[in-house]
Amino acid sequence: MERSAWAQPGIDPSVPSLSRMYDFYLGGSHNFEADRAAAREAIAAFPGLPALALANRAFLRRAVRYAVAEGVSQFVDIGSGILTFGNVHEIARRTGDDTRVVYVDNDPVTVAHSRAVLAGDDRTDILAADLRGPSAILNSEQVGRLIDLGRPVALLLVAVMHFLGEDDKPHERIAELRDMLAPGSLLALTHASPEHRPTASVPDARISEVYRRAGATLVLRSGAEITHFFEGFDLVPPGVVPLPDWRPDGPPDEEGPKVNSGFAGVGRKG
Repeated sequence: MERSAWAQPGIDPSVPSLSRMYDFYLGGSHNFEADRAAAREAIAAFPGLPALALANRAFLRRAVRYAVAEGVSQFVDIGSGILTFGNVHEIARRTGDDTRVVYVDNDPVTVAHSRAVLAGDDRTDILAADLRGPSAILNSEQVGRLIDLGRPVALLLVAVMHFLGEDDKPHERIAELRDMLAPGSLLALTHASPEHRPTASVPDARISEVYRRAGATLVLRSGAEITHFFEGFDLVPPGVVPLPDWRPDGPPDEEGPKVNSGFAGVGRKG
């Protein structure tokens, strides 16, 4: 069975992981054959997935730069995935020297690799936790040490909410996080959606089934449903829009409707 030097003992490389599948979409190397096989099957069901992953990553960069420009230097990145080039702390520190970041993920490979990457950096840390337990995240030792919840925080939920079904009470999870944040805090969120896709695209049920076999629930929501996640936040213009349309650095890429299979937005807590 395949095992790399960065894989910690006790990790089963035969079981695919959402974080490692996402790493594969981004062209990373921290994934096993089981992850690659599941990712290839997902791509066969929806060929736009790698472009969608890259669009999410590009939005993350723009949202972090926006937060720093607004004077926010604290970040909690939930569902951070495997740390590769251009992470939150790297982006933020290009313009802000006092940036502090807590990454959060529930995949043990992601957490172990991130700890190795962040070793020696006393302004960043990684927490092994799940979005379904928000109070455990904000009450954690890592957040308590690095994040001042009495000051504005940028909460990043990039490409993670679509893995929470209604039974997971996603609106309540965000509300619990929101209520623990100071006024002026930001929520940056992206979410996969069936809107704006070609009419001949693969049915949503097939894509959801691929992820179900990988052990995850995938829920595709409409733009209106995604906007509802920002309850209690004032949306920053241009609001909740297709991923490439949120404050692009230049003319939107000619990627077509594949990249537009997701929405992005940033809200500010009043």
